[in-house]
Amino acid sequence: MNLILKEYTDFLKIEKRHSPNTVEAYARDISRFIEYIGDLPLATVDSANIREFLLKCREEGQDSRSTARYLSALKSFFKFLCDEGHREDNPAEMLESPRQWRKLPGFLSLVDVEALLACPDPKTLFGVRDKAMLEVLYATGLRVSELVSLKLDDVDLEVGFLRSLGKGSKERVVPIGAVAREAVQDYLLMARRVFLKEKTAHELFITRRGSKMTRQGFWKTLKGYAVKANISASISPHTLRHAFATHLLERGADLRSVQEMLGHADISTTQIYTHILEERMRDVHDRFHPRA
Repeated sequence: MNLILKEYTDFLKIEKRHSPNTVEAYARDISRFIEYIGDLPLATVDSANIREFLLKCREEGQDSRSTARYLSALKSFFKFLCDEGHREDNPAEMLESPRQWRKLPGFLSLVDVEALLACPDPKTLFGVRDKAMLEVLYATGLRVSELVSLKLDDVDLEVGFLRSLGKGSKERVVPIGAVAREAVQDYLLMARRVFLKEKTAHELFITRRGSKMTRQGFWKTLKGYAVKANISASISPHTLRHAFATHLLERGADLRSVQEMLGHADISTTQIYTHILEERMRDVHDRFHPRA
């Protein structure tokens, strides 16, 4: 088997032109599988043997990403054996990789969010505007591009909803909470008209020169407030979007409603937050099950 493994790694280096690190990783994974099957000839390995190996890896604490990597290496290895005439079939070909959730981007705790939202100075025009922008972002889960593109006509403060044009020009309606509505009202009455002077603008949020706010400008402002709030975590406008979704789910919101508010075309995109639901179920189980 050592000879076959060497042939395989040479194939990866020379024909597939994989990097040394990739070749080493594949060789390590295949070596572990060979060690697992012991004296069983590679020609007689079947899908059940591979499944048992992957299951053992999971039982030993390997996560789904590592297990998927093992399967990928085995698919490549057995395909090589077929191409070289050592086997007639690839027993790993029809096996599916364990489902991997995309890594959840960083989000802020409720304490951090409260500290951040308290940073803008309500005694200054900039503070009034920034407070409104932060409150709207956290209250609605908008993307920063959607936030800075909001028009005056997109926001209905009386009803408590705003209309946003998201990816693919898909329009959605999102509710605004009472705190965000009040912050926007204060901004409209106190700051926006001063920024405009004699100008006109369709955009809701504008700069002191009366022009549209930019994504980069708001990002810079946000980072300044994060420093002021002593938030150590890396932060971006998208961080508040993730906090919006996370905090809703933590308090019992259903995934489908959060999907609609975030503007995700496919619920699988929203399912990066599923771990929150799993943690809540585990907490309920630990607290109430008699054998927990």
